[in-house]
Amino acid sequence: MRGCVQRVSRAKVEVDSQIVGEIGMGLAVLLGVGKGDTEADAKYLAEKITQLRIFADDEGKMNRSLVDVSGQLLAISQFTLYGDVRKGRRPSFIQAADPDMGNRLYEYFVQQVRELGIAVATGQFQADMQVELVNEGPVTIILDSEKTI
Repeated sequence: MRGCVQRVSRAKVEVDSQIVGEIGMGLAVLLGVGKGDTEADAKYLAEKITQLRIFADDEGKMNRSLVDVSGQLLAISQFTLYGDVRKGRRPSFIQAADPDMGNRLYEYFVQQVRELGIAVATGQFQADMQVELVNEGPVTIILDSEKTI
C-alpha cells in the first residue's frame, strides 16, 4: 500500500462540482492499494501517517504529529500510485489491486485513522475527482508498506 502524504492548511475534493470531502489544517493523503496488500498494510500506514512528526513545534522544528496538533486527514483513493512507466510511455497498472479489494482496504484505512481519534474526510472511490489543496512547507512524504525496513 502506498501513500503520498502532504501537509496542508486546507484541502477539498469535488465530484461533479459538489464538495464530497473537505478539511482544514492536517494531511491530504493519496492512497494506493496494490495486489497482495492486506489489512495489516492499511493499519501500518494509518498508524505511521498519523504519527509522522511533520508539524512544527513552538521552536519551528518538525516535532509534532497529526495527533499532537489535532489535525484532520483527507483520504483520497489513488490507484495511479501503482502506475509503472519503466517500459514505454503509457503507465501499466497491473500491480494495483482490483477495485473491490482496493475499496475494501481504502475503507479499512479510513476506519483505522478514525479509530485513532482523527477527523477524516474522504474522496469518492472510482470517481473522477478534482482535488484542491494548499501544501504547507511544502511537505510531501511518500510511504510504502512494503518498505518498512
